[in-house]
Amino acid sequence: MNVDVTAKNQADWYQDAVFYELYIRAYRDSNGDGNGDFRGAIKKLDHIQSLGVNCIWVMPMYPSPLKDDGYDVADYLGIHPDYGTLADFKAFLDAAHARGLKVVTDMVMNHTSDQHPWFQAARQDKHSPYRDYYVWSDTGSEYADARIIFLDTEPSNWTYDEVAGQYFWHRFYSCQPDLNYDNPQVHEEMFNALRFWLDMGIDGFRIDAIPYLYEREGTNCENLPETHQFLAKMRRMVDEEYPGTLLIAEANQWPHDLLPYFGTEEEPEFQVCFHFPIMPRLYQAVKAGDKTPIVDILNDTPEKPAGTQWMTFLRNHDELTLEMVTPEVRQWMWEQYAPEPRMRLNLGIRRRLAALLDHDKQKWFLLHALFLSLPGTPIIYYGDEIGMGDNIWLPDRHGCRTPMQWNNNLNAGFSSYENTYQPVLAEYPQVNVAAQEDEPDSYLNLTRFLIRARQGQAALRRGEMAWVETGDTAVLAYRRFIHDEGVLCLFNLSSQPQRFALHHERRDLLSPEARLSGTIELKPFAAHWLVLA
Repeated sequence: MNVDVTAKNQADWYQDAVFYELYIRAYRDSNGDGNGDFRGAIKKLDHIQSLGVNCIWVMPMYPSPLKDDGYDVADYLGIHPDYGTLADFKAFLDAAHARGLKVVTDMVMNHTSDQHPWFQAARQDKHSPYRDYYVWSDTGSEYADARIIFLDTEPSNWTYDEVAGQYFWHRFYSCQPDLNYDNPQVHEEMFNALRFWLDMGIDGFRIDAIPYLYEREGTNCENLPETHQFLAKMRRMVDEEYPGTLLIAEANQWPHDLLPYFGTEEEPEFQVCFHFPIMPRLYQAVKAGDKTPIVDILNDTPEKPAGTQWMTFLRNHDELTLEMVTPEVRQWMWEQYAPEPRMRLNLGIRRRLAALLDHDKQKWFLLHALFLSLPGTPIIYYGDEIGMGDNIWLPDRHGCRTPMQWNNNLNAGFSSYENTYQPVLAEYPQVNVAAQEDEPDSYLNLTRFLIRARQGQAALRRGEMAWVETGDTAVLAYRRFIHDEGVLCLFNLSSQPQRFALHHERRDLLSPEARLSGTIELKPFAAHWLVLA
C-alpha cells in the first residue's frame, strides 16, 4: 500500500519532506555584480523543484559584514544589499510557494555581528540599555569550563574591547559577541525578529547554535535548563501567534543531549533536531567497509517524542565535523579523507561530498541511498546534486561555498561579471547542470531518481526501523515499515562482493526491472531498496 501524504498540507509536513540548502550568494547573479541574489534564485526555482524536494532552507540573508558568511548578523529585519531587497525576498518566497515549495530561513539567535547597532551602542556607553544585551566581564576569567569551539582561530571565549573597557563573551568568532539571554528585552527583540519574517509568510526557521544561549559558572555553558526554558517560551509564542510554524534546532550534540530540545508534550520546543553524529559515521563505515559505527550510533539514539523528527545530511555549508568521534577515529578520518593538512579545519574536514569520495559515483550513490533511507528528514546541499568539487585553497569554509555551476558558459552561467564573490571551480566546463540534464546516470538525474523513489514510499519517509541481521559487518540491512508497507534496505559497504539470503522474491526500487530471490550476490558498494515482488 502506498500512503501518499506528501500532497497534503498537514501540520507535520516536515515528516515527509526533503530539504534543499540554498546559499543565495552562490546560486545565480541577476544583476551582474558577481554575487548571487534573490532575483537570480527565482530563475532557478524550477531546477530546485525538479529535484523532488519539498522545502528550501535559506542560509542567512541579513545585512552583515560577512566575516562568517552572514552568521554575523548586523540587522535581523533586513536583506543584505548584495542579495536584493525585502521586496525581492518576498517575490522569491511567493515564487517558491507557487511551486509548492516551502521556505525556512536561518535565525541566528546566539550572537550578532560586532557591527550590529546594538553592540556598537553597548560598547560606547556603559549606561546604554544595549550594554545589557551582551555578556561582559572586567577580567575575562569567568566560565572557564566552556570549551572553545573555533580552536584554529580563537584563543579564548572572551575578547577585550578597547572602546568598552571590558571583555565580551563569544562562543564563535570574536566578531560575533553573544547575546545576553538573562535580559528579557533580548527575548522580545528576537521574538519580534521571528514575527517580522513570519508575517512575510515564511514556513519556519532553522535556529542556529542554540545550545549556547546561557552562561552559568561551574558548567560547560551548553544545554542549560535556562536555555530550555527560553526555547519553550519561544515555541509557545510561535504556536499561539503563528500555528504550523516549523522550528528546527541546530545543536551539535550527542543524541541524548539533543533529546531535551524536542521538549515535552506539555512544554514542546522544536519539531525537528539535527542529528550530527550519524553523518561522520556514514563516511567512516563506507571507508572502513564496516557497518558498526552506523549501528552503534543509531542504537544509542533515544526514542524521540511522537510527532518530532531528526534531520540528517551528508554535507552542508560547514566543515564535516569530527567533534563527536574518538580522537583515534578523528585521526583516522583525517588520514583517509583529508590527507593534506589544508583539507582540515577546526575538528573537521573542509571538503565537499564528491571530493571526499574522490568523485567515485558508485560510493556517492551508495551513501545517498543509505542516507535517504535512514529515519529522518534529509537535506541536500546545493551543488551536491551535480557532484560539485571544492577549492581547499580558499580560506575558512569558503571552498565549499563556491558559485553554482549551471553550464559551460562564462563563470558557469552563474554571473556575467568577471570577478565573482569566490572564483568558479575550474571543473565547471565538465561539471554543470546543463551537461547532466540529458545523461541518465549523471549525478543530477541519480539525485532526482533517488528522491523520487524515496518519496514514493511512505515507509522510507516516516516508517519505523528495525535491523536485519546479516552475519557480516560489511553488509548493512534494515527494514523501514509503516502499516502494511515495508522496504528492506540492503548495502554492501565493502569493495568485495558479498552474499545475502532473501526469503521472498523482491523487486528493487533502485533497479526497477530487477527481481531478486534466494541467495544473491551483492556487488561492491551495492545499494538496494527491496519491496515484495
